[in-house]
Amino acid sequence: MEQFISRIKAHIDHVKRVGEHCSTEETTKQALILPLLDILGFSPYDPTKVLAEYAADFPGVKASERVDYALYSNGKPVMFIEAKPYAANLTNHAPQLSRYFNCTPDVTMAAITNGREWRFFTDLHNTNIMDEKPFLTVDFTKNQPEELTQLMEFMHDNFHPEKLRGFAEENQYIQQFKDVIKSSIKDVDIDFVRYVAQRASIPRQLNTKFLETIQPYVKQALEQSISDMVVKGLSSPTVVTAQPVVPENVEATPAIQIEPEPDFVVDPHNPKIVTTKDELNLLRIIKEILPEENLIGKDTESYYSVLYQGKNNRWLVRYDVNRKRHTIQFNIDMDGMRREEVQRAGLTVLNSGLVYLDRPEDILRAVGIIKDALEFCKDDDNFKRQQG
Repeated sequence: MEQFISRIKAHIDHVKRVGEHCSTEETTKQALILPLLDILGFSPYDPTKVLAEYAADFPGVKASERVDYALYSNGKPVMFIEAKPYAANLTNHAPQLSRYFNCTPDVTMAAITNGREWRFFTDLHNTNIMDEKPFLTVDFTKNQPEELTQLMEFMHDNFHPEKLRGFAEENQYIQQFKDVIKSSIKDVDIDFVRYVAQRASIPRQLNTKFLETIQPYVKQALEQSISDMVVKGLSSPTVVTAQPVVPENVEATPAIQIEPEPDFVVDPHNPKIVTTKDELNLLRIIKEILPEENLIGKDTESYYSVLYQGKNNRWLVRYDVNRKRHTIQFNIDMDGMRREEVQRAGLTVLNSGLVYLDRPEDILRAVGIIKDALEFCKDDDNFKRQQG
């Protein structure tokens, strides 16, 4: 992951340095777009991964019109990219991209870019109909740190359409919630004042006249509360994160379909060791993430481990379902970069490095860290140092 972030930061510097010199679409492609695809694992020199000037039987599309790039995974196109010159405004070009998208059911992702700004689309509202608004916008000239790790979701070796749809849905909800919260903070309308007054149990009739009277007080209290939270956050060493708010009637579709498993399995040699359905599902999902690896699950009275090649000292994760909230421990240090990745994914990491994992499927939010844990297990030097 560190290597990926390093390459992305270098690309940002490159875009800022040469972007203004990309006056044509072709120059933009060669200097800005193809280098990013290469960072994402879609080599522009491999036609099984990147196909330029993609053409298909698109109803209503002229024969001369082609998609600039089609990205391939497992032999099928999975994402279309429409390229524009560096100085182009992307807003007016999305309809052209949507025509290609809507006529290709296998493609669930699309992007339009001028090399500086990337807008990513999917079909959350109507299947096979590209949404009008992007679920993610990345502008390399602004270098927003939280957007760097989001790009890992589009890595070739990590490209799972269903998981990306879940990622897109989360982004959409979070953005909508942020818009409402920002609007409430800025305007402090009567509905918000009523909500605060009700929660504060104000012993008055909450009619419009009274709410208008206390409206400036609520606004002042809100500003002071935000200020207090910022000061506390800057002075406290504790990492504080929040779970993403998801409507109760919305359930994210898991990227991997889990076959029915028994609710638990009791170890015939030790009845105190009970392997739960969640533990079995965790192993199944990690095997799906790392299909080529020899991974074995091992349960104990304290925690459930996923072992590399069945070796007790080469464990990727330890999953503890005995706590009030399930936690997972990785075999690698949860440094600042990894903590940022976990928090961006909507998971909570504790000071000890443990991560709350309320559902086994949530491990799909930390695919990059799982792969880091695997690389740690494969490096013999890590274990020679432990023995020395």
